[in-house]
Amino acid sequence: MASSAAVVGKKNVWLTGASSGIGKALAGELVSQGHFVIASGRNQNALDELKAKYPNHVETLAFDATSDADWESLPGRLAQVVDQLEMVVMAAGVCDYIDAPDADVEVYRKVFEVNFFAGVRTVNCALPFLERSDLTRQIAGVGSLSAQAAFTRAQAYGASKSALEYWLECQRLDLSAREISVTVISPGFVDTPMTEQNDFSMPGKISAEQAAQIIAQGLEDKKMYIRFPKRLYWPLRLARWVPGLWFGWLADKIQRRDDL
Repeated sequence: MASSAAVVGKKNVWLTGASSGIGKALAGELVSQGHFVIASGRNQNALDELKAKYPNHVETLAFDATSDADWESLPGRLAQVVDQLEMVVMAAGVCDYIDAPDADVEVYRKVFEVNFFAGVRTVNCALPFLERSDLTRQIAGVGSLSAQAAFTRAQAYGASKSALEYWLECQRLDLSAREISVTVISPGFVDTPMTEQNDFSMPGKISAEQAAQIIAQGLEDKKMYIRFPKRLYWPLRLARWVPGLWFGWLADKIQRRDDL
């Protein structure tokens, strides 16, 4: 039987990317706010740990964002858990660095499949569930501060996150008539399994738990943008206004060094 937000929590929240990193930490924050979380990710064991920790406020819905078969079955599987949704938070993401300008297009395709197209498919799946709710409804996606400025080797990752953020802003316009709000989440460097591969300076890096607290509060406040940390966001924002400064000096300060 499908769960009801009126029974188990303030809102039904579908959270993707919940098996690790920011998504896993965010699941706990959303539960602490009293919500019922449908936790999705590829790692069923990690999702089961979340459910064991919050048995009355978490249900699992494992799927592979790169599997067409999983996407086809997802609406029916989601309907077995909930009748309606009030919030969708897309926190799934991957990062493959590009070491040559002529990198294999399949690397780009893989990154975009998870970081961008999965977001499109998630919203397509979730919209009928959102429209069944009479409560306040919200869609949020985790982009990246890397969308603010160019970084070496980040062609696939940064481009996919830029695409996601632009698409979310378009969705904000198109969904306003349906009274569904959209939040763009842009974190800087967060200590997660994904950033463990980084071999360069990560200014302003914070823990996944700190990031989850910032995001959860921003969602609660229904902010249009959740961007952090500010001390990294503003220099990157400045790079858009003064590109000569960024490409001529600042970007070089945080790039990977082959001699390290």
